Amino acid sequence: MGGLWYTEKQTENFGITIKVKRTLHTEQTDFQKLDMVETEEFGNMLFLDGMVMTSQKDEFVYHEMVAHVPLFTHPNPENVLVVGGGDGGVIREVLKHPSVKKATLVEIDGKVIEYSKKYLPEIAGKLDDPRVEVKVDDGFMHIAKSENEYDCIMVDSTEPVGPAVNLFTKGFYAGIAKALKEDGIFVAQTDNPWFKADLITNVYKDVKEIFPITRLYTANIPTYPSGLWTFTLGSKKYDPLAVRDDRFHPMETKYYTKDIHKAAFVLPKFVEDLIK
Repeated sequence: MGGLWYTEKQTENFGITIKVKRTLHTEQTDFQKLDMVETEEFGNMLFLDGMVMTSQKDEFVYHEMVAHVPLFTHPNPENVLVVGGGDGGVIREVLKHPSVKKATLVEIDGKVIEYSKKYLPEIAGKLDDPRVEVKVDDGFMHIAKSENEYDCIMVDSTEPVGPAVNLFTKGFYAGIAKALKEDGIFVAQTDNPWFKADLITNVYKDVKEIFPITRLYTANIPTYPSGLWTFTLGSKKYDPLAVRDDRFHPMETKYYTKDIHKAAFVLPKFVEDLIK
């Protein structure tokens, strides 16, 4: 096993190991440890506090599933907010929807934006689009100051540690409901059911107490812990399982399809049991 290997310790007893070609950049920002590395298998990868955030090879799965599920569920999403997501991948997917007039990115750590633009240009390349407003700010506080403003909100956060810890609280979800218009939708990444079962159960319960329609869906992302990832959607009016087939307009994607849109909500029994 020659060469340099990087291990993300995903639990006390399990990790994922990736062979590294070279380190592109490493820095302790004001908020977290940032590493950008070039890997043999997944291309350039962004790590924050030792956790894989995104890679050139598999990033499309996460970014497409965060963006397109709520945006195809909403009949006319015009004003969209992305909390976190400084790599720009969710913004890139949001802009594929012609109805979107404005997409706001609120990322707490400007260094994530800076080095994503430099080393992940195919992910971050749409952050300079005229429809996009980028704010280096605290997403929790931005939500708290917003009211009846957004059609869709996507929470593209790290795991619930460090600067993202407040983004997994019931108060934050209540703030999101206030920031959304009367028919708004939000989605948040909610980690994996193998190692973070309690997190999924608690978030789903909190969201369900606030939003009349609450759904959990999954996707396969090989560089994230366990490979099976969950997303929790809260909607005031529109059910993602009731979207008519004629609503799905053609779009260039690599993972998301209109069939995946529905199938992603079909859960393995052990995951279904977490939210009963």
